[in-house]
Amino acid sequence: MESPISRGFFGKRRPDPSRVPPGQYVTHDFPVLSAGPTPHVETDAWTLSVVGEVDEPATYSWQELQALPHETVTVDIHCVTKWTKLDTLWTGISLDTLLEPAGASGEFLSISSYDGYTTNLPLEDVVDGKAWIAFAYDDEPLEAEHGGPARLLVPHLYFWKSAKWVRSLEIRNDDEPGFWEVNGYHNYGDPWKEQRYWGD
Repeated sequence: MESPISRGFFGKRRPDPSRVPPGQYVTHDFPVLSAGPTPHVETDAWTLSVVGEVDEPATYSWQELQALPHETVTVDIHCVTKWTKLDTLWTGISLDTLLEPAGASGEFLSISSYDGYTTNLPLEDVVDGKAWIAFAYDDEPLEAEHGGPARLLVPHLYFWKSAKWVRSLEIRNDDEPGFWEVNGYHNYGDPWKEQRYWGD
């Protein structure tokens, strides 16, 4: 006689607490949070520019971006609204692949998106394999609501730093706070230090 209890009943394990920053809860959903309406950018009109404090400014078409070496990474992501999603699967281009040929020489990165959104990061937080321009999620093209056709992915910081619908990467010598940073969010956004708002 078969057991009335599914074999999977005992299979759910609590997430490893060492992977969940303070004040966060784990979700299996992928909530959609945006500062405004979702832009729909067709890939034949999409470009990504690398400008500012660089030796060689560059603008990539969608086809040129796709011709660059891809990486597939599995990372945990953490939203400032307190959800964490573990083991998310992304495919994209390492920012090292874009910034090294440009000869980036500044200390900060200002990111602009197709909807006018901006955010800022220290340059050291997006090099050495820490950040990507992601265009696929779970082996599928990235949906517009999640930032498709391409978004920034910086998983070690709160997810508002991973700008959706990325349009340009500007290398700067000075730090220019972006949309949420000007409106009271922390300038850096380390989830392990609960840097949600100015003063945290």
